Amino acid sequence: MSQAPLDQTSLQKVIAPFGQNRTFPADAYLSQDVFEWEMENLFRSSWVCAGRGDELVGPGQIRAVEVSGEGVLLARDREGALTAFSNVCRHRGHELAPVGDPIDARLIRCPYHAWSYRFNGDLRAAPTFAQTPGFDMSEFPLVAVAAAEYLGWVWVDLSGEAPPIEEHFGNLSEMARPYETTRLSTAATHSYVVDANWKIIVENYNECYHCSSIHPELCEVTPPDSGYDHQPTGMWCGGTMILKDHAVTMSLDGASKGITFREVDEEMARQVWYLTVIPNLLLSMHPDYVMTHRLVPLSTEQTFIECSWLFPPEAFEIDGFDPAYAVDFWDITNREDWSACENVMKGVHHQGYRPGPLSSWEGTVYQFLAIMGHLYLGQGLVVPQVPVRELR
Repeated sequence: MSQAPLDQTSLQKVIAPFGQNRTFPADAYLSQDVFEWEMENLFRSSWVCAGRGDELVGPGQIRAVEVSGEGVLLARDREGALTAFSNVCRHRGHELAPVGDPIDARLIRCPYHAWSYRFNGDLRAAPTFAQTPGFDMSEFPLVAVAAAEYLGWVWVDLSGEAPPIEEHFGNLSEMARPYETTRLSTAATHSYVVDANWKIIVENYNECYHCSSIHPELCEVTPPDSGYDHQPTGMWCGGTMILKDHAVTMSLDGASKGITFREVDEEMARQVWYLTVIPNLLLSMHPDYVMTHRLVPLSTEQTFIECSWLFPPEAFEIDGFDPAYAVDFWDITNREDWSACENVMKGVHHQGYRPGPLSSWEGTVYQFLAIMGHLYLGQGLVVPQVPVRELR
């Protein structure tokens, strides 16, 4: 991994021990060169979330998606096995399918000259070429793209060089196990475009130091100074918050209209977990639902966010089930956050911006900054140690 085009002295301050460190220099958010480095060295050279597996493509379907600016064709055979390929025909380079909804298909067929491929990528038919002397169809399979299903989401590694996904994310699957994310279904989705750098959004997500200032609804159901930081062993970071006595989940009145996850114990039922799966998936794990934010950086100063609310199958069996109790709460909170992030983005432009210190409430922000700082320095994944806050 190459070094990012950032001042190395500033980065050494970013990765200094917690309490002595500083936040990113302005160029980390503003520089087009840094953005392009991130796209190449992180979003195109690591496992990136493309969406929920069962929603992207079903058995006997193909679907073209865009991942970090690259066209990827997903295919799932009748037995449910997922494959992924560069969305380009091996003949004359036509896209195999337009980005959009899934398509029922027995084969992958190019709409230009009708070259067709099996779901494993092998070329099956190339009209007129069968009569061409010396033409060997085995020489022209689709170009494979590394893809994996992990925790119920599809992940793509455009480089094909990232470590195996379980190794890459370390103890994340163990942490997420009680929430049984593979069996969840999406009940609602909202999309937002935020005028802020993607890292500003991640930093905001990972602390509640700001909550008493801008989130009155959230502070009604959880104390902003509660919880503790997790210790990751892979490409993620996260921490917890504790529900107030009257609240059983995050909603405007603290009440749940769903059902508690069957593997969540009594202690976890009083907590909400906030996990950042670097680079682009935020997991908010509640006792009765999981909210996600999937981030797509559009530019140095703009980020698309797909926010989804997932519930276990038992919740959908409740007569009159309505996810609005969770959706309404977080749509309000999200919009408060987006406003704050956009104002940080404006502030970073000012000549008076300087990297700042972190409070003792911002240990998870430190985890993220330090992980990114080591990546910027070309050192690969280095997981920082953070002093564990007492649960309160």
